[in-house]
Amino acid sequence: MKRQTRLLIGLAVAFMALVLIGAAVQTIRSLLWDLSYFLPPWLLTPVLLLGFALVATLAVQVGWPMWKRLKSRPSQHPRQATPAPQNRRDAATTSLGHVDRLIERIQDDISRRSLQNERDRVAEELKRGDLVVVVFGTGSSGKTSLIRALLNEMVGDVGAPMGVTKTSRAYRLRLKGLERGLQLVDTPGILEAGDEGLSREETARRRAVRADLLIVVVDGDLRASEYAVVTSLAGLGKRLLLVLNKRDLRGVDEEKRLLQVLRSRCQGQLNAADVVACSASPQSIPQPGRRPLQPLPDVSDLLQRLAVVLHAEGEELIADNILLQCRSLDSRGRDLLNDQRSREAKRCIDRYSWMGAGIVAANPLPGVDLLSTAAVNAQMILEMAKIYGVEMSRDRAKDLTLSLGQTLGKLGIVKGAMSLLGTSLSLSLPTLVLGQVLQGVVTAWLTRIAGSSFMRYFEQDQDWGDGGMQTVVQQAFELNRRELSLQRFLASAMRQVVEPLQQSAAGRLPPRPGPQQEGEASAPGHPER
Repeated sequence: MKRQTRLLIGLAVAFMALVLIGAAVQTIRSLLWDLSYFLPPWLLTPVLLLGFALVATLAVQVGWPMWKRLKSRPSQHPRQATPAPQNRRDAATTSLGHVDRLIERIQDDISRRSLQNERDRVAEELKRGDLVVVVFGTGSSGKTSLIRALLNEMVGDVGAPMGVTKTSRAYRLRLKGLERGLQLVDTPGILEAGDEGLSREETARRRAVRADLLIVVVDGDLRASEYAVVTSLAGLGKRLLLVLNKRDLRGVDEEKRLLQVLRSRCQGQLNAADVVACSASPQSIPQPGRRPLQPLPDVSDLLQRLAVVLHAEGEELIADNILLQCRSLDSRGRDLLNDQRSREAKRCIDRYSWMGAGIVAANPLPGVDLLSTAAVNAQMILEMAKIYGVEMSRDRAKDLTLSLGQTLGKLGIVKGAMSLLGTSLSLSLPTLVLGQVLQGVVTAWLTRIAGSSFMRYFEQDQDWGDGGMQTVVQQAFELNRRELSLQRFLASAMRQVVEPLQQSAAGRLPPRPGPQQEGEASAPGHPER
């Protein structure tokens, strides 16, 4: 069946080729026949060859540039694919490389040094060999007592002073069967009142974000504020163990009920096995006639779960944590770079706005002709593209300028600008300079709208969004027509356009009739601009 299909297709193609060849031969014969009425036989062939040469030359002159333009389009040259990282550590190293390139572009010295210091810290953590376990919770949950109990179980008595934790304190130890060292970090309590409490909580949260594994300690059901903290940390991708402390104060049934409640609340964020109970500092038991009995801490369930998690997932926890910090650092660098680009773009827009206004005001036209300032706007787009690190040709900038001008006309923004600004300026300007000023000021305002629109375009990776160019331009128009924005613009317009034109107009006026004051005849010069 396939052979028959191929045979039929081959015959069809051959038939079409014969038809085309026959049509071409017939056309040449008809052309020779028609030319034989006007030309001698010896001149037919040279004329025919010359005609073919002219057609071929025209095709090359027109077709070759079009072909080169098509070949030079970015879409015709797919970017070389970057090899995918083999593991999380490679991904973290790649991310740090991106941060290095961001740091090179940041101009503010303070921001650059801060980002560089944070980058160096993350790089050191990438090289380190310790697993960092951070204990996190309210001041009343018993987290400091829990750390003391864990340290006693792991390494015996600890000499470091314990008690109420106001600053982070780390303890380095070795866990049997674990190749890597372990850092156990105690953090200040969260949800404490006052400015000092908020400051300590911020410190605790920063340490929690840098942890490979988090132990969140509670002494009962999760409060709304505690649940919000657990949810936010789990949302960051942090591995959590939720510990219900003070089990010695509850009966077995009450403990089971609370564990079930906690597992139900954290379903989807924590595994059921990651919610355990312990007693970090059991209350003493009175003994009549003897010293009270002090039970030993009961943290065996937590130790067992901690060992299982660290042995099974330790390497992945380190890599995940470092990768998360690298991505956070990359995001911070991008935010700094975007703020820098935004400031530079606004200065660029301001400069080209008044440049366009000066061109139109110096050469007044009957109306606001957008094409008269197209070159200025195209140059503004090219400079903005350079600010945002985008390669753009001059032809592309001209096309964007033309499209934006057409959009401004379709939306009625040109007429709206004439009406809005004309009403505002007519209240403070004489008729003598109003027409000339109005055209320059409107041009500057429309250039601002264009610049604001292209800021959005470049910030969105050269994408106008779902609503297209019209929606972006309309939003820029609405933002610039707000009362506060308009007042600031008109105040700048008075300094940049109105006052220079008023001085120029005063210099061109004829002298007033009447006797001149003494000294005037000898000093008829123009006022300084």
